[in-house]
Amino acid sequence: MAQTVAEALSVTHEVTVVCGRPSYDPTERRAWRLWQTERPGTSAGAGKLKVIRVGSTDYSRAQMKRRVLNYLTYVALSVPRAAFVPCDVLVGMTDPPFEGIVAAFVAVLKGKPFVYNIRDLYPDMAVGGSIIGAGLLARVWESLHRWALRRATRVVVLGEDMRARIIAKGVKAERIAVVRDGAEICEAGYEPAVDSEVVRAIRGDFRFVLVHAGNLGFYGAWGTLIEAARKLSDEGIGLVFVGDGAQRGNIEALAAGCTNVRFLPFFPASKIASVLASADAHIVTIKRGLEGVIVPSKMYGILAAGKPILAVAPRETDVAAIGERRGFAIWADPDDPSQVARSIRQIFRDTEQSRGMGEAARAAASDYDRVNELRKFVGIMEEARPA
Repeated sequence: MAQTVAEALSVTHEVTVVCGRPSYDPTERRAWRLWQTERPGTSAGAGKLKVIRVGSTDYSRAQMKRRVLNYLTYVALSVPRAAFVPCDVLVGMTDPPFEGIVAAFVAVLKGKPFVYNIRDLYPDMAVGGSIIGAGLLARVWESLHRWALRRATRVVVLGEDMRARIIAKGVKAERIAVVRDGAEICEAGYEPAVDSEVVRAIRGDFRFVLVHAGNLGFYGAWGTLIEAARKLSDEGIGLVFVGDGAQRGNIEALAAGCTNVRFLPFFPASKIASVLASADAHIVTIKRGLEGVIVPSKMYGILAAGKPILAVAPRETDVAAIGERRGFAIWADPDDPSQVARSIRQIFRDTEQSRGMGEAARAAASDYDRVNELRKFVGIMEEARPA
């Protein structure tokens, strides 16, 4: 998504991205250099887009201690490099988790406006995900984060539930803009090519397949999902995780001996349409306490694929609230495995309801066209630019 935003901005503006070496996908490694400059050549505005990669470590994101080292080396190298990059506006995201604070600091050094694009809300995520305790570190982090929020010219969030969280931190509502990641909307009648091998790998011999595709991090109600799957093990219903993350090992341990739960690695980006098409329904999960802290943007791709969603999340989250209102999602309590199992059976057995949810998903997708959302983001950046 960062690439998508950068390319949209670079159509009419000079854009410099200061980032680290890739650690998420092993096919996207870079040799170590103190820094290296790239000019992507895949978009209309590529000539105005420059990527500076500093020589951060690139340990696997599944190894939390080494992942922290990735973050620290990135900050140590990116701050002095960014300080000398000419700009009119500075935008900071939230990977590393304290990137917004770092970006605000750089903006102060440069005397430039700062737009804070919050992807995941920290330190709320770190505390709610039990990564750190609610002690001194969390209080200091929260104090610095609120300073960054006050310093921001505009705060961009991914959904209404996250917007409510930011308002509760004392930020005026008029300074907060909701810009959703959205989905690529194809022309009417166009159907993306589906790779039958990907479909077979995911579906196996299950009669009904639920897919969770994406990062297996600290935010999901994983225990509830696995326990619900165990209740369905003799009914031909499979739960397939496609992806990786810091919690994959723990989730695999929870699922030990559960014959209807399977784990697959990430597929290449070119196969995303096939992954989405493989499922009878997709799972979006947020554990209680993290509503508005995490806003899973996978929802929009699922809508574009015309698939039902099982929202295993607090009811006030965007995916549950919007999904129930628009008819493309069914809600289940993230603390109640029995209710999750009942909801899955409901979608499985009521084919008419499932078909209607898929149709509602396609109808809703056009309201979240990524092109329109990117226009909003570009407009916010242009408004922040000094006259």
